[in-house]
Amino acid sequence: MNFKLKESFLKAGRALGKVFPMILGTILLVSLISALIPESFYLSVFNKNIFFDSIVGSLIGSVSAGNPITSYIFGGEMLNQGVGLIAVTAFLVSWVTVGLIQLPAESLILNKKFAIIRNLSSFVFAIVVAVLTVLILGVLK
Repeated sequence: MNFKLKESFLKAGRALGKVFPMILGTILLVSLISALIPESFYLSVFNKNIFFDSIVGSLIGSVSAGNPITSYIFGGEMLNQGVGLIAVTAFLVSWVTVGLIQLPAESLILNKKFAIIRNLSSFVFAIVVAVLTVLILGVLK
């Protein structure tokens, strides 16, 4: 095997070994939070106010963190239980794109400044996407 290639593999393996505990801890923490917060909590928080619901939805989604596959199921259940579309959209977009729980791992791997700017811009755009989605669909009540 080429010396440079072997050296690159060893370097990548050491880097992965350094961040693996942080990644594992993040996955476990996300799973724990998702299991501890019941869906009824979300229903009690939203009050059908366009600005309040979009901000609160983004805040809760930022802390909850999840993956895109389960977001469709979760969002459908929230809509079926009476949570407004703007809240569900803001929640799901931030749930998938913002990761406050993952911030330490992301900072370690990608740089602290980059991680903070990416999470803040994702949070703001989650609100913008939620408002635009509801306005475009014309389902504001």
